[in-house]
Amino acid sequence: MKRQKLSRRDVLKGSTAFALGTVFASAARAEAPPAQAITPQLIEAAKKEAKVVLYSAMDLPVGEKLGKAFEAHYPGIAVQIERSGSERLFQRIDQEFASGIRACDVVNSADASHFIPWKKNGWLALFVSEDIAKHFPPEYRDPDGMSATTRIYLSSIAYSKQRVMQVQSSTDPPKKLALGERAVMADGNEYNIVLLKEAGQPVEPIYPAEGTPTISGPTGIFASAPHPNAARLFQAWLHTRETQQFFIDFTAQYSVHAQVQSKPGRRKISDTKLMKEDAAGVEKMAEEIKTRYARLFRV
Repeated sequence: MKRQKLSRRDVLKGSTAFALGTVFASAARAEAPPAQAITPQLIEAAKKEAKVVLYSAMDLPVGEKLGKAFEAHYPGIAVQIERSGSERLFQRIDQEFASGIRACDVVNSADASHFIPWKKNGWLALFVSEDIAKHFPPEYRDPDGMSATTRIYLSSIAYSKQRVMQVQSSTDPPKKLALGERAVMADGNEYNIVLLKEAGQPVEPIYPAEGTPTISGPTGIFASAPHPNAARLFQAWLHTRETQQFFIDFTAQYSVHAQVQSKPGRRKISDTKLMKEDAAGVEKMAEEIKTRYARLFRV
């Protein structure tokens, strides 16, 4: 069956809908499961599994840095990172499940709408950590406890000192800009521009007065995870205040964890006008996305 691809605008709208808590609404459950703490028993069970496999749309250096930090915090548990763009990850996961392959423990996507068919198919596990329950606003976590917004970044415009080039991932335009291959970047990510500027590269982000689109990057655990305890430990650790603070300091992205602070000298997300849909428009788009995926995947 030929798969219909979502446009970038669908992605942006889907992410906005997720942020407002409408995309993942479900009548099947009334509330999320009880919050789970990082206990000695969970750590011991995770160490027996000795591994966690993360499918990630994060820039590879970001994922690797996170993986090394987790391994240092929990010696004996290795992190295997499979990095690709969100659409390619989505295709890979769909192909793996169709072939009976269950290789992924934890997935982070920069396209929140991907979690719609994963959830409807029953592929996602129920898990809410204490930090997610206490410090993440309800609109930034699945109401049934199947995912949470790990990161937010802006889809910005930026310029440098020099023809249109189409690329496959939002992590690519900032690098092309910094190399001087193109003079203007559109629909790339702001965080790499910030990091490149801090490193002395001749680039500059632009924040339109009309508003800057936002991208929500949720993370969830697959119910068929081959390393379920390590997956729960990784998910819980990833959303602690300490890890979220480290994450935004290192990557220049944004966290919705209530206790995380912006790194000194960087622009706060509250200082930026964000492009948002009205509530009615968001709900309409959420229903359109659900209907589209129902047709595509018969869920």
